[in-house]
Amino acid sequence: MTGRTDEALGYEQARDELIEVVRRLEAGGTTLEESLALWERGEELAKVCRRRLEGARARLDAALADEEGEEGAAEEE
Repeated sequence: MTGRTDEALGYEQARDELIEVVRRLEAGGTTLEESLALWERGEELAKVCRRRLEGARARLDAALADEEGEEGAAEEE
């Protein structure tokens, strides 16, 4: 797994680690404890990815709202 804190992970890093976790789970051959630990790590990584995507969506929405506001102000002049 990784020594980095989840907050320090970027989307791509979390996604890549999540892919590896899924690959290991699908391959099998791990003990129940290892499988549970992998599953828990996968859940944490999925949350990181979701937060990063939600943050990106919020930034896009804000940029689009700013753009629309500027267009509306230009039309009023």
